[in-house]
Amino acid sequence: MNFRPKPDGAAAPAESFVFEAGEANFETDVLQASLQTPVLVDFWATWCGPCKTLGPILEKLADEYAGAFRLAKIDCDKEQQLAGMFGVRSIPTVVLIQNGQIADAFTGALPESQVREFLKRHHIEPASRIEAPEQDAGTAEPAPAETPQAAVARLTRALATDPDNTELKLDLALARARTGDTAGAQKTLDALPVDMAEDDRAKALSALLAMQQSLAGIPAAAELLARVERDPRDFAALDGLGVRQLLGGDAADAMQRWLAILASDRNWSEGLARKRLLDAFRIVHDEALVAATRRRMSSLLF
Repeated sequence: MNFRPKPDGAAAPAESFVFEAGEANFETDVLQASLQTPVLVDFWATWCGPCKTLGPILEKLADEYAGAFRLAKIDCDKEQQLAGMFGVRSIPTVVLIQNGQIADAFTGALPESQVREFLKRHHIEPASRIEAPEQDAGTAEPAPAETPQAAVARLTRALATDPDNTELKLDLALARARTGDTAGAQKTLDALPVDMAEDDRAKALSALLAMQQSLAGIPAAAELLARVERDPRDFAALDGLGVRQLLGGDAADAMQRWLAILASDRNWSEGLARKRLLDAFRIVHDEALVAATRRRMSSLLF
């Protein structure tokens, strides 16, 4: 099925955000791809009236969002096994896949405004809203990065004049966590409204706190290194080194530790290495490093 037939002689678009999915390409183009970009899966059928209403809306938004998500179209009549795996009982059913897992779903032909709200809940916005503004070539050198301690002082002053600002509270919790004040950060996080839990910063903070709290049972780095030298398959030591290195600022080496575990035994400790990597992706701000590590993790898992 061609979703957008082009006029005769027209050049093919540089990139399509809508594609057909089935058993043959589901792992690669949906599960694996969702580690980098969310994939919206539309279960539909040719005879389904509501599908004919919803389908064009989803395709329009896929174009408008320009890569913020990709739309996978699955014909339930042709792909009955996939539909069964997802428990599809009525169509249209739309499933959002992120990081290789089901993040959310809805059924029925929602109006465009509600589909936009559905995407927004998962921080999926049109490309025009998320692109960073271009910097003028003549702009001065950027200011030095603010230290976590300075951020705590600045945000504390700001909250003194605006005590109900939840955005400031979340930023303060993150800054406290980066200074090592785990208890203070956790207390601030716990006091935030429930609807802030889906904020990317709240997820990053939860991941960071989990890493910091796991330090309690991890030996010193020297001991861990000695254990790994004696036995490269000492996964507990590799994991402990990863945690210590990530929190110490060496994200690249930390991720390599967890990738090494995945390469040998992806199911070790109930898939802990994969969970560590997913948390690290939320914490680390080096986009190139995160993207490269995601690709490597994907190649090991699929």
